[in-house]
Amino acid sequence: MNIPTVQTYYRMSIINSLNDVGQKQWDALIQSQNNANPFLSFAFLNALHESGSACEKTGWKMSYLCLWQQNQLVAAIPLYEKYHSYGEYVFDWAWADAYHKSGLNYYPKLLSAIPFTPVSGNRLIAKDPDARRALLVELVKYQQSENFSSTHILFPSNQETELLGKAGYLIREGIQFHWKNNTYLNFEEFLSTLEPKKRKNIRAERRKIKQSEIEFEHIKGSEMTQLNWEIFKQCYDQTYIDHHSSPYLNLDFFYRIGATMPENIQLVFAKKNGRTIAASLLIHDETTVFGRYWGCLESIPCLHFETAYYQAIDFCIKNKIETFEGGAQGEHKMARGFLPQKTYSAHHLREPRFSNAVAKFLEREKIGIAHYLSDLNEHTPYKLMLRDELT
Repeated sequence: MNIPTVQTYYRMSIINSLNDVGQKQWDALIQSQNNANPFLSFAFLNALHESGSACEKTGWKMSYLCLWQQNQLVAAIPLYEKYHSYGEYVFDWAWADAYHKSGLNYYPKLLSAIPFTPVSGNRLIAKDPDARRALLVELVKYQQSENFSSTHILFPSNQETELLGKAGYLIREGIQFHWKNNTYLNFEEFLSTLEPKKRKNIRAERRKIKQSEIEFEHIKGSEMTQLNWEIFKQCYDQTYIDHHSSPYLNLDFFYRIGATMPENIQLVFAKKNGRTIAASLLIHDETTVFGRYWGCLESIPCLHFETAYYQAIDFCIKNKIETFEGGAQGEHKMARGFLPQKTYSAHHLREPRFSNAVAKFLEREKIGIAHYLSDLNEHTPYKLMLRDELT
């Protein structure tokens, strides 16, 4: 590892509750960042932890590494001791399997991420470059002192990815699909920029929903009632049940974010004959809408696209929001106006032979990602004259 030199003295601590820092200090540090998003806020993270959705029992042992100058928080990294790789969206199951077959323990590992949230943003949160370098130094020391197999930093910002690469972390690339608002006046203007076949298909999908007599209701976080949250949770849970899985988030989590960060929340409810049959939760700030959770109680063709995508795009246009991030993966989103965007993760494996093997794998994977991205960009849904501008 190319550990940077640090001149200033900092006091390091590992915390297992954000209450040990306090909302005022935590949010002040977050708000000092250039591209902070709502998922880094005290409200969101504390809701995950205090609700028990992300805790030691569920395999997410909170071990936030914090740096202090006297009693002021000057740097922090959201960090977890992980005992599995669920809820991460960057898959390392093969790496864990290789460790275990060699008689080594891959878990626990260290993971810096927002649990269950594949959204890029700050991970090395610091008031200035010196504090950020010190944070990296302490992170390496912590991994070595506690004998963790590895450290993984998921979805860091582009600037942090560059810094982590220079520090010796292995950089892995991924692809997500984001929708960009080209200052559209309405949904029809957005459709007019698409190739005729794509435009026709979207109109057909929306027409099917209208013919099914489904109506949509948007509710701000500040207007959500306890009953609204309960209905949403039913929809959310049913999606996991349909996929033979268990939901990550409990009802208390949703109650908490509804109470503590309502200004960042928008709910979309799909109703038929007055009964809610589907719902989608959007988290947003002034520049970006993040499509987070969706679910349905009744399976109807095209209902997912309308509830989770088109209603969110409409929300972006009406509120002049620049970007809609529709979640992890989903090549099918391109046919609906989304474009591919690179995402990153950074990895340090302490065993040299495994680190070297992973480095070679990532080099091959990077070439594959480049070809995949090039192919995707050759098949954008937009008219030819707009392709260069949008990509």
